[in-house]
Order: sequence, then structure tokens, then C-alpha cells
Amino acid sequence: MAATTSSWLLCPLNFKGSSSNRMGIPPTTIRIRCNLSANHKSTTLATTESEPKPIYTSVKTFAPATVANLGPGFDFLGCAVDGLGDTVSLRVDPQVHPGEICISHISGQNPNKLSKNPLWNCAGIAAIEVMKMLGIRSVGLSLSLDKGLPLGSGLGSSAASAAAAAVAVNEIFGNKLTVDDLVLASLKSEEKVSGYHADNVAPSIMGGFVLIRGYEPLDLMPLKFPPEKNLFFVLVTPEFEAPTKKMRAALPAEIGMPHHVWNCSQAGALVASVLQGDLVGLGKALSSDKIVEPRRAPLIPGMEAVKRAAIEAGAFGCTISGAGPTAVAVIDDEHAGHLIGKHMVEAFLKDGNLKASANVQQLDRVGARLISSSNEN
Repeated sequence: MAATTSSWLLCPLNFKGSSSNRMGIPPTTIRIRCNLSANHKSTTLATTESEPKPIYTSVKTFAPATVANLGPGFDFLGCAVDGLGDTVSLRVDPQVHPGEICISHISGQNPNKLSKNPLWNCAGIAAIEVMKMLGIRSVGLSLSLDKGLPLGSGLGSSAASAAAAAVAVNEIFGNKLTVDDLVLASLKSEEKVSGYHADNVAPSIMGGFVLIRGYEPLDLMPLKFPPEKNLFFVLVTPEFEAPTKKMRAALPAEIGMPHHVWNCSQAGALVASVLQGDLVGLGKALSSDKIVEPRRAPLIPGMEAVKRAAIEAGAFGCTISGAGPTAVAVIDDEHAGHLIGKHMVEAFLKDGNLKASANVQQLDRVGARLISSSNEN
């Protein structure tokens, strides 16, 4: 059994519309005892070690887009995509209250749709969690977010913001936390936006393919795709927003045993194909989901036709990226990928009456990373 330490927090509690809380105590300061597991490095940093000092005055980080689910791997498989993602600039700011973070600027895709309140922004939530893990109390931070990913695209937009912010705070204080810590911090952000699942944030932070085996404790399994193999993702995004919460609401509450067995076998085949570098097998498994895709595809105009067009044009497989509406196809040649993308765009327009754009990108094997740092005042 894990060893624990105890800590007291002073929390002012008040419930709206009542002069007392649910325990009949007037709205005043209440002591709450918190048990903290000593197994987590972040807990040790926050409770037993001295607060880390910033080693940089500013940093810039990047976190890549992701393709979650990969067909039959709903909520437990995902991979990172090169060339697309979000960027965070972070600096020590004496104008910000010590121990707090401020979002000073948001640019890029749909900046007006995002809150600058760090408690309601994916980057802000993840950054705050990392500051808590590190026990930061003596300096304030200012964060700027550049959105390279559109919202509600199925490319892990919220996860990329969270991952870039988590890595930025960790880097500015000397890279003290583990990968698991950073994923857990980013999961706090995902939980508010789309649910407690790591198939976007884990590959965005770690790069490559990642299998999420469990959450208590967090158990992440990187799947090494052979470095000598070429893998290209054809990502076609229509002008249509598919909010994750809406797309999750379309899923069945129960599934039959035949579909369960089928999807498990396809997920196993997908993992084996990734490890072997078998792109034909990967594409076949990617296209074979019988549980999630059949419920979501009808909600995205033209998606079924787009999948057919991709495979007829030579793609090894095609499915919905994450919750959609982006369609993702896989191929081993970049030129062929652009031709496949053209057919997919045409199918979205013809059958879904939606304009769409195509991107052909390779697997990102690195994950979220530090781009630049400075010690200038």
C-alpha cells in the first residue's frame, strides 16, 4: 500500500443561496485534511523539497496534433502528427501575483472563442496543475498561446494547448517532472473539455503511438513504429465543427458481444501492425471499427463517401480522427497522399456539401518539446 503524507488546506467555503454550508457551519474558513501519495514525484516536490527556481526567464514550446482512437482503439490508442500543433510562450512576470498564471495573449485559429481566464482555458488549466505539482509560490507567470489547430477538428486541439503549456511550465523550472506527471496535469484540462481520456494528451506529450493501459495508476505504453518505415497521414478537415461532447453523446450505452470481440481483435491487429511497421495491416485495422465510427460518421456530412473515396484512391485505410470531423487516411508515399487528399476533399464537397482542406503529414516521433529559451530580463 502506498505511503501517504498529510497536509492541511485552509479553504473558505460558501454555497450559493445559503448562509451556511451543507454541514451547518457558517461560511468561514474550514480545515480540510488531504492525503498525498508519496509515490508521485510531483507530490514529493510540492511537500518535501524546496520550491524550484526558474532557470529561464522565458521559454517557447510546441505540442503536436494527434489522431485519437485510430478506429477500434476508442479512448486507449492515439498517435502524434508532425507539422501541426499549438505553441506556448511563457515568461516569468513580476506583474503577476506570485504562484499564479495569467494568459496575456491568444492568437491563431479562432482566438476569440477561447477564454483568457486560466481556469477556463486548456493551456491555463494544465499550467496551473504543473505549478501545483512543483509547489510554485514565489513567482508569477505570463502565458501566450498560438493556436495552430482549429477548435473541434478531431486533431486534439485542446490536448495540444494543454501539453504545450504543461511542458513550458516544467521547462522554465528545470524539467523536474516525469512524463506521467505532465500527462496527468494535461488530463485535468481534458477532463473539463471532453472527458478523462489520454489518447490525445499522451501522444502529444510523448510523440509516436501510445496505448493507454490504465489510469489508476496511469499506465502508458509507447508503441515503437519502425524508424526505417514511412508513414503518412492524409488529414482532411471540412468546414464543420464536431464538438467532442456531442460526438460522445452519440455513442451506444451498451454493445453486443460479437462487436466487442470484433473490435478487440482489430485493436490487437492494429497494435501488432504498428510494432511490425505493417502499413497495409494498420490501414485495414484502422478502417474496421464497428462500434464508434458507425454512430459518428452519419453526423458528419459526406464522411462515408470520403472514406470510400480514400480507399478507392489507394489509401491503406481511413477512419474518423478522434471525434471528427477530420477524416484520416494512411499511406506510405507523400505524393500518393496528396492525390488521396484531393479525392477526399472532392467527396466532402460532392456528398456532404462541405468545403474541406487536406494536409499530408508524417508521424511525429518526438512529442511536445522546448523550441527556445532565454535568460534575458
